[in-house]
Amino acid sequence: MAISKEEIDKLLAKYKGQLEVELQPNRTQEEVKVIRTKEYQEFKAQYLPPQLGWYEKACKIAESLVKLAPSPKKKEQLEEAIRIAHLNITPEGVMSLSVLFPLLLSFIGVFISFAVGSLFFVIVSIITGFILYFPLFRVPIMVANAHRLKASGQMVLAIFYLVTYMRQNSNLELAIGFAADHLGGPLALDFRRVLWDVETQKYENIKESLDAYLETWKKWNMEFIEAVHLIEGSLFEGAEDRRLGMLDKALTVILEETYEKMLHYAHNLKSPITMLHMLGIILPILTLVILPLVVSFMEGIQWYHLAALYNFFLPFSVFYLGRSILASRPTGYGDTDVSESNPELAEVAKP
Repeated sequence: MAISKEEIDKLLAKYKGQLEVELQPNRTQEEVKVIRTKEYQEFKAQYLPPQLGWYEKACKIAESLVKLAPSPKKKEQLEEAIRIAHLNITPEGVMSLSVLFPLLLSFIGVFISFAVGSLFFVIVSIITGFILYFPLFRVPIMVANAHRLKASGQMVLAIFYLVTYMRQNSNLELAIGFAADHLGGPLALDFRRVLWDVETQKYENIKESLDAYLETWKKWNMEFIEAVHLIEGSLFEGAEDRRLGMLDKALTVILEETYEKMLHYAHNLKSPITMLHMLGIILPILTLVILPLVVSFMEGIQWYHLAALYNFFLPFSVFYLGRSILASRPTGYGDTDVSESNPELAEVAKP
């Protein structure tokens, strides 16, 4: 199938630029690395939405005060999560913040307790500080899971865009660019990163860069990997009908596997949803019934005891449990926010 003149001009301009960089005299490898690092920071600032800036700053401050190293197993887990979530932190910074912030909170609780003359805040602050270690340590993992969920929700649509473009023009690099332009959110950023790694010569061609990116989904979404491999395989088919057949097969694979995984997920939701219902609805109602009896037998109960239970402990527990349930959600249908590419539509009132 013939390639349009506009696409040929794009490819020529791209590779001419690369040749000029490579053939420029008196340019050391170290200089190239520094410039590429600066360009990548500009690339991230352009495409990566601002998120958890406070957490990144807190990790850097904690690491500058006391640098604590996690165990090798936890460090590997954190490095993978940080890479997936595109966070600008280190595993040492995460570990330092997870230890220093609970300690600071405990000291503040002790100070308040001495000020008001009650041991309640000492006990609560120590218990809260101990509990906070785990969610603070898991913030990169939770952000990576959220990133993965948003991206996996767009994978069916991404395969559709790749297949749609490849049916008209058998060019994988331009197909990924087409998908990145029409997708939104994390998966669009990931696809741009795939193209970026080729442009900065981290990988020799688009296939190597795409295969390296697919390795990050090996534990989570094998049907997406299989569908992309079918799309890559269509490039080597000489017969037009066989090429189109492989593209159609890629769509069929991801749709059928997605349907199957969603069925299993729905069947396994009964116990977690029951626990969430008991903790978020039944337990508060029962507590309201029991509290008058507790006050009658324990005269030391004050208003801030109830505030700590209802305004902090229960909401946090329900939120954490709900996020944990959503983190296990498989790939599904993902909607697209058209206001991201058309800002004027953001002002339109929703019915």
